[in-house]
Amino acid sequence: MQIEKINTIVEPAINGMGYELSDIEVKQHGREKLLRLFIDKPEGISLDDCESVSRQVSLLLDVEDPISEDYVLEISSPGLNRTLKKHEHYQKFLNSEVKIKLLPTIEGRRNYRGRLISASKDQIVVKVDNEKHTIEMRSIENTRLVPEL
Repeated sequence: MQIEKINTIVEPAINGMGYELSDIEVKQHGREKLLRLFIDKPEGISLDDCESVSRQVSLLLDVEDPISEDYVLEISSPGLNRTLKKHEHYQKFLNSEVKIKLLPTIEGRRNYRGRLISASKDQIVVKVDNEKHTIEMRSIENTRLVPEL
């Protein structure tokens, strides 16, 4: 898969610069593709961080050429409504409010919004309206944080 190949190319360099590669998106953007890399670090991401990572990653991608067609590279922070992908993300945001979209429906539901109570490698527990729901990781299409203002 294209995203896995991109991840293999860029993640070691991004980690080596002191950042975490939080997520990768590849989307059609007009006539070109958009390659968006989300980076993070404990103290947050600045515009200078994005520029620095962009320069480094651009060089790698020019050499490795994982996307054969024209594309636009964008480096961004995960933002307030970040996507949780890795086990570490779920652990970091325990007790946060999340929106979960499932691949198949479970108990007649495809969407959940509640507080993330626990997370293991295989499943998470979400509290929705004082009721706990256990959801298998393999059933999750995506999970996003709900900004708490």
